[in-house]
Amino acid sequence: MASSPISQTHLYEWLTGDEDSRMCQDIPDEACEEQPRHFFLHLVAALGNKLADELSSARLVLPWLLGVIGAPLWMVGLLVPIRESGALLPQLFVAGFIRLKPRRKWVWVVGGALQALAAVALALLALVGQGGVGGALVLLALVLLSLARGLSSIATKDVMGKTIAKQRRGNLMGWSGSVAGAVTLLAGAVLMLFDERPGELALAVLLGVAAAGWALNALCAARIHETPGAVEGGESIRDSLMLGLRLLREDRTFRHFNIARGLLLSSALALPYVALLGQRQSGAELGGLGILIVVSGLAGMLASPLWGKRADASSRVVMRDAGLGAAAGCLLGAAIAWLPGAWTETVVPYALVYALLVIVHTGARLGRKTYIVDMAGSDNRALYVALSNTFTGVLMLVLGGVVGALAQWLGPAALLVLLAIMALAAAVSAQRLDEVE
Repeated sequence: MASSPISQTHLYEWLTGDEDSRMCQDIPDEACEEQPRHFFLHLVAALGNKLADELSSARLVLPWLLGVIGAPLWMVGLLVPIRESGALLPQLFVAGFIRLKPRRKWVWVVGGALQALAAVALALLALVGQGGVGGALVLLALVLLSLARGLSSIATKDVMGKTIAKQRRGNLMGWSGSVAGAVTLLAGAVLMLFDERPGELALAVLLGVAAAGWALNALCAARIHETPGAVEGGESIRDSLMLGLRLLREDRTFRHFNIARGLLLSSALALPYVALLGQRQSGAELGGLGILIVVSGLAGMLASPLWGKRADASSRVVMRDAGLGAAAGCLLGAAIAWLPGAWTETVVPYALVYALLVIVHTGARLGRKTYIVDMAGSDNRALYVALSNTFTGVLMLVLGGVVGALAQWLGPAALLVLLAIMALAAAVSAQRLDEVE
């Protein structure tokens, strides 16, 4: 951000492969003028958001927090559902509210600030929280964090659609994922330095850095020069719900996209079970988890720019290939679990499968994000994103319950085979989507 406009423009052109930074589609002329500057504001904002996400991970850091303060074990099982569905489910209901705002970046700013406050609360609980009361307060802070995340998510995509041109958005998200992967790598390396688990002070520091990351995210959002958008058609909660259901019923492309996106949840659902297999076989505790975080960071850092460039060419093909890759990763993980031999009793083979699944999950996320932003017009993008995320949040709760029950009955390895079938269905569904680029 401190660089001159010329060097910033040149760096933008190098990152995007665009020899003319004024080459714009579907955004206002004023936004086109500032596209290089906005590109880097979005990039740094995404870095702050990803750093905060990793250091407050409901899959890693928050379970340790509940363990350190002596919270009941059943509370750990609520962390991931609250974190994910809490961010997705309310989005349809705030879409009408956001639409009434000519500049949606301030909704993004409020969401980032609220997430920072929630992270500060979690950091304080790491120092003073105790027992069930402390655990309940952690869950309450996580609810606030998740709802604020949903607020930021829908506003972020809407602002991106107004400030970054078509065929540049996938590239932006790809580089964002690459930089964020490097941050994840660093976080994993730091966690591997702890012998068993971080103490109260270490957890408080991690969560304090997460709060700083969300504050940076909000600051970058505030500096974006957003052209006022249309405010006609703002809906009440009931009207937004009815309109959303009508679009889901009547818009074939949108309905088909959501089916493909729902099936692609197989890549996300498979990740914790591969990690679980690695922990069971290797007996590794924090060291094994640290290895998986490092692997995740490397995979995301290397894969995101490649997926991003491909998504700008055809996000449909990226979604299809991600489904095929997820199926291969799930089958490979199941095969390793069933194979005899001492080499399967270490975390290494599962870490390799985990890396593959992170790569394809990155592709699935970039593909579906690029697809919906490109598919929707500027007037209905916020509603489409909100409806899709709400649908996915409901589906995640349902699938999470079903998958958890099946895992208890069948075991992780057999479950991976079922998720592979689901991923293949996602690939078939994505292949039949219309092109939107």
